[in-house]
Amino acid sequence: MIAAVPDSSEGFLSLGPNGPRISPLGLGTWQWGDRWTWGYGRGYGDAELEAAFRAAVERGVTLFDTAEVYGRGRSERLLGRFIRSSDARVVVASKFMPFPWRLRRGDLRRALEASLRRLGLSKIDLYQIHWPLRPVPVETWMAALADAAEAGLVGAVGVSNYSARQTERAAAALEKRGLPLASNQVEYSLLQRRVERNGLLDTCRRLGVTVIAYGPLAKGLLSGKYDARHPPPGWRGVLYRRENPARIDALVGLLREVGQAHGGKSPAQVALNWLICQGVVPIPGAKSAQQAAENAAALGWQLTTGELAALDRAS
Repeated sequence: MIAAVPDSSEGFLSLGPNGPRISPLGLGTWQWGDRWTWGYGRGYGDAELEAAFRAAVERGVTLFDTAEVYGRGRSERLLGRFIRSSDARVVVASKFMPFPWRLRRGDLRRALEASLRRLGLSKIDLYQIHWPLRPVPVETWMAALADAAEAGLVGAVGVSNYSARQTERAAAALEKRGLPLASNQVEYSLLQRRVERNGLLDTCRRLGVTVIAYGPLAKGLLSGKYDARHPPPGWRGVLYRRENPARIDALVGLLREVGQAHGGKSPAQVALNWLICQGVVPIPGAKSAQQAAENAAALGWQLTTGELAALDRAS
């Protein structure tokens, strides 16, 4: 069973077994928190980010993912402001970072209340544990999430960067409180398919946990903007060389070829559609209206079985 099952009448999904309805594509706001997005060129102003938000909403994107650590809270403040200024009906996801000095369930409650203040909300639709950091065990944070849900401060609860075994433990702990684990947010793209090999994807499908994919365009390497003659700048150039430029260029070439068969879709749009076809919810970033519109064009169409198989082999 695939975790996220589309509603054929609306094209929406259920987040987890009984969570909120979301679009099959979301928007990640990690870069919104920084004045200077290192490795991604200049920082973007608030007006440009708000235009990205509006362009996404206008094209049917409803899930917006943020975190308390993004820009030290700036991403949450911006998202909350954009929501209030537009009256948009969106699903907000945020995250609690379990730093090693946060040892008690009450630490999550205090961080959650701070996130709610920054967002200007009384409830967060999806609240996630950002990383499974030591020393606090998985079960302690699941109990804290359940407390927050029972208090009406969050809707669905999820995790991020959890292994297959940690996901099972999280789901089991929440089940004891009568609460399902809605999601696990992990790195997943055509260039990073570790979740298929380590059993995490299968585990999430078996448990009915929605997989949310961050880094769905592999730091921009699948965007079609770069090749061996024009490699990406900065640290992404290092990643590009490490990942084998010939392999990436061949894959991007196939993405471009497949996109032409669908009315001129870009390599990035094909790469995002590939994830959607896996029953996964990708959350690419967007810092401008143009980027948000380009990402949203991955919706409303579907790769064929043959195209999916070809991309599987190439990646």
